Amino acid sequence: MLRRLAGCLIFLYWSCNSNTQSFSPTAVAADSLREIQRTTRAQAQIKSYKDSIHTGDLIVRTGNDFTSESLRNLNQQDKTYSHCGIASIEHDTLFVYHALGGDFNPDQKIRRDTFELFADPYSNRGIGIYRYSLSKAETDSLMITVKQLYRMGIMFDMKFDLETNDRMYCAEFVYKSFVMGTKGKLLFHTSQISNFKFVGVDDLFLQPLCHLQKKILYQ
Repeated sequence: MLRRLAGCLIFLYWSCNSNTQSFSPTAVAADSLREIQRTTRAQAQIKSYKDSIHTGDLIVRTGNDFTSESLRNLNQQDKTYSHCGIASIEHDTLFVYHALGGDFNPDQKIRRDTFELFADPYSNRGIGIYRYSLSKAETDSLMITVKQLYRMGIMFDMKFDLETNDRMYCAEFVYKSFVMGTKGKLLFHTSQISNFKFVGVDDLFLQPLCHLQKKILYQ
């Protein structure tokens, strides 16, 4: 039952009832101005920290929708972040590889998005940048694994089943990429709710060899 519940989290927001409210034009204009100012500051932050990111870094984010809120609450120790991916610098462009489901990713396959799109302040409250203690050879091996899974077109795992490898959810993709890519050097704690075993986003950045580089809150 819990596995089915976890697998359906990304659909829960469709069942929420919405209430019609009236807003004054002045209030709407003020809110819009504040949002423009917030996103402008956030974009400046994103740009300023972009050059400090290395290939192989763990990039996490906090989504601002109901689905992200539900996924954050699956974390057992630190509920800050709802999604994650792996950074890769390719021909002077910074990309993030990540597994994403729902309407944001119609074909459900692992994505390779620019860092700016992944960190987008319009749909996120902030990001975190983490780095594992890996050698260059280990990082190179990691990225070979990441790109191989990407080319295979691995689909998003709606069942959140950690035991299968033909489909992966976001934290599972990162977890298995690091385990396979480092040939078992990096081992991770796994979370459990009743009989439902899974990897939470917090299990990734709380790993002993993982170190916080920067935490950015969009304000």
